[in-house]
Amino acid sequence: MIKIWGRNTSSNVQKVMWAVGEIGLPHERIDVGGAFGKNREAAYLAMNPNGLVPTLEEEDGYLLWESNTIVRYLAAKHQSRVLEPEDLRIRANAGKWMDWQLSVAGPAITPVFWGLIRTAPEKRDHAAIEAGKKNTTAAMVMVDDQLGKTAYLAGNDFSYGDIPVGVMAYRYRQLAPDRPPLRNFERWYAAISARKAFKDHVAAVPLT
Repeated sequence: MIKIWGRNTSSNVQKVMWAVGEIGLPHERIDVGGAFGKNREAAYLAMNPNGLVPTLEEEDGYLLWESNTIVRYLAAKHQSRVLEPEDLRIRANAGKWMDWQLSVAGPAITPVFWGLIRTAPEKRDHAAIEAGKKNTTAAMVMVDDQLGKTAYLAGNDFSYGDIPVGVMAYRYRQLAPDRPPLRNFERWYAAISARKAFKDHVAAVPLT
């Protein structure tokens, strides 16, 4: 049975757990990081020198870190067409949106999440929070534009390209209730949020 090292409140762990749920893989998740600590201990650093979560540990001892890479690896290994598109260009599109989450959407929403969830009200930098909301909205407008052309981000079927952006979309909707109407985005969000793996590993976990 595979092990996923990382607390379930981590957005990066949630990506992997969502993928695990879609594939239906037997697994054990072990709390590490955040309030649980242990991620700076020698034993964990021997598995993941970054001291971050998640880390995948397979039955034969193979270790892999970086959440998007883990998602792609598991989909390829288990030949999950639910997650990994067969068509090379659609697969590339999925990978593009996964990378875009790391370079654009994730950095945009980080000051909003940290400001509203991890910072006491009297210590919040409201200018940074509002700037983060503006930047995240601009990112989600890009998502909405794409979803005016295709049902999902990579094409007309759900894929692993929707997972990292979907986790960010969940946080955006929770943290920016005054967001502008984005019809295509909301249609897509309704579809991904109806998936059992999303419900189990993203929506059911409080933002902390």
